[in-house]
Amino acid sequence: MDLSTIIGMIAAFGLMLAAILYGSPLTIFFNIPALLIVLGGTTGVAFIHYPFKDLLEAFKVAQKAVFHRETSIKDHITKLMGFASKARKEGILGLQSELDTIEDDFLVRSVQMAIDGQEPSTLRSMLNTEIDYIRLRHSKGASIFVSIGTYAPAMGMVGTLIGLVQMLQNLNDPSKIGPAMAVALLTTFYGAVIANVICLPIAGKLRNRSESEILIKTLIIEGMQSILSGENPRIIEQKLHAYISPKLRASAFER
Repeated sequence: MDLSTIIGMIAAFGLMLAAILYGSPLTIFFNIPALLIVLGGTTGVAFIHYPFKDLLEAFKVAQKAVFHRETSIKDHITKLMGFASKARKEGILGLQSELDTIEDDFLVRSVQMAIDGQEPSTLRSMLNTEIDYIRLRHSKGASIFVSIGTYAPAMGMVGTLIGLVQMLQNLNDPSKIGPAMAVALLTTFYGAVIANVICLPIAGKLRNRSESEILIKTLIIEGMQSILSGENPRIIEQKLHAYISPKLRASAFER
């Protein structure tokens, strides 16, 4: 699980809850009509904008914001350098025994393609096509959450207008002014929370995850193409070190 996402959610909702409880009971912030307007309206507009399949896919992608195991780019470089050394000594078929030790599915496919005799240029082309699809899928997921984060405050404003109309129509009955005003204010509150505490941060997290994932996959392609081309492991290491900051670069050939 991603610790920063969990801490952020707990901090955001926890501090808001503490502020509410400090000045009033929590129950006054629970209003069914306001929830129906914001949640129902936002969901409905999202279904108008996107196909049902895309929305389901977006929520599956959103799991990466919480359930994500960070992979170290340095570990991938170390593993690729091990492959380079073994391939230089035993040939590319020597990597067959390494397949069971690899956890990254993309790296498994890359090694298998090399073992199967793909040309270096073909390997790069095929894997780049997969990266393009991954980038498109992640971009679509993030854009859906940005859209929902845009719709929620707008539906909150719609709820505010509904509440104000109801309030103005009942100025002669003070007992009905309070509930109408609650709808007017709470819809704005709900819309702001959904947008700024949930949807937009998730969209930003997904973009960051996508960039990190694509960087690692690009590094894998660079490494496997170089291994398949029979390049010197020292040259391969220099290429891969270009993907990390200088302070993280530690050569496997230093004694």
